[in-house]
Amino acid sequence: MPSPPTILVFDSGLGGLSVLREIVAVRPDADYVYVADDAFFPYGHHSEEEIVARVVPLVGELMAAHAPDLIVIACNTASTLVMSHLRAAYTLPFVGTVPAIKPACAQSKTRRVSVLGTKGTVQREYTRGLIRDFAQDCEVTLVGSPELASLAERALGGEEVDDADIAAELAPCFVGDGADATARTDTVVLACTHYPLLLDRLIPLAPWDVAWIDPAPAIARRVIDLLGGPGGASHHCRAEMIFTSKRPHRLSRTLMPFFGGRVPA
Repeated sequence: MPSPPTILVFDSGLGGLSVLREIVAVRPDADYVYVADDAFFPYGHHSEEEIVARVVPLVGELMAAHAPDLIVIACNTASTLVMSHLRAAYTLPFVGTVPAIKPACAQSKTRRVSVLGTKGTVQREYTRGLIRDFAQDCEVTLVGSPELASLAERALGGEEVDDADIAAELAPCFVGDGADATARTDTVVLACTHYPLLLDRLIPLAPWDVAWIDPAPAIARRVIDLLGGPGGASHHCRAEMIFTSKRPHRLSRTLMPFFGGRVPA
């Protein structure tokens, strides 16, 4: 029986755990290394040049240290900037994360879609190109949230996060007449992998019901396309959590559901 693949999931912080969870569900037999570049978090506070200069060599170091079979860049901000650089520098398969504008616009009934991301992601030409190519006749509202990723990090770390703070970040997504279900936003793209970590808070805080588009299931399907389906038992597989700041994570119990019940080293 062939040995299980090693999948490395990379993000600026803990947001990529929402992607990891979906990948583990479809490849429970794989070994996983999750890398949170918390020493450089949040990426939205850095220039495009700084992010490229940071991520490309760092990924090379991680490849040398962990010998992954595939790397998932579970960060919209990084993916919109560095994927071409990574693929030019390294031969390993990479899977990126981009705003799910195409499926959101395809399913919207009211033709009003909001893209909730970091300020950096919504300002990128890459994101605007997706709108030009795939929005069809939809009115797309770009919402650059300054704090929601940090709020998600704090909440996952066990800190108290006020509903009012989350609601304030969310409010600009909801456009149109709240009393008329045919003339208001009906779909919100979660264009930062941190945001699905707060989905159980976002849903009740929304002023009306919308479809929330999380790219993680599509990313997991792409991993299966590249590596194939599970090939064996999962009980001996490795799970490792790394912070680039070198701090101990002290989150084993919190992280176990994302690693399929394994306790990450």
